[in-house]
Amino acid sequence: MSLHTLSVLVEDTPGVLARAASLFSRRGFNINSLTVGPTEYEGLSRMTIVVNCDLHPLEQVTKQLNKLVNVIKIVEMDPEASVRRELLLVKVKADAGSRSHVLETAQLFRANVVDVNPDVVVIEATGQPEKLEALIRNLEPFGIKELVKSGVVALGRGPRSITDRSLRAVERSA
Repeated sequence: MSLHTLSVLVEDTPGVLARAASLFSRRGFNINSLTVGPTEYEGLSRMTIVVNCDLHPLEQVTKQLNKLVNVIKIVEMDPEASVRRELLLVKVKADAGSRSHVLETAQLFRANVVDVNPDVVVIEATGQPEKLEALIRNLEPFGIKELVKSGVVALGRGPRSITDRSLRAVERSA
């Protein structure tokens, strides 16, 4: 099994997310990460889906996704040709004895301390999922009280955009 990141351009209408997620579920795929947000064009959203699967079944699922009425375009994001980022908020035990070590660890990973309490600190970090996993491993010895991740977002490198050719076709059909 391997992780694949799909960038899916969709119409911003109710039910699109549910239909896409249920398509993966019906086929037995586990979605590792799913984020949805607006694009630079009103009425369009971008879903970034990280799925754990082999290559052959992935092709089957993308073909099924393309059949959904509200899906405009699907692009698999090549890790070498894309920028992937994720946001992490983590609450770490940090009493008087360990606080300086926790703060040094955060600084080492270029993370920001966004809340301080006598017993805990909340750290915010942004980066590739692998970097965030390394930060978590380094903070675990201090005691992680709580953590949340945003899910992966990705953009292709270079001047091309997922919307370049897709929107011309949508505008012509409107």
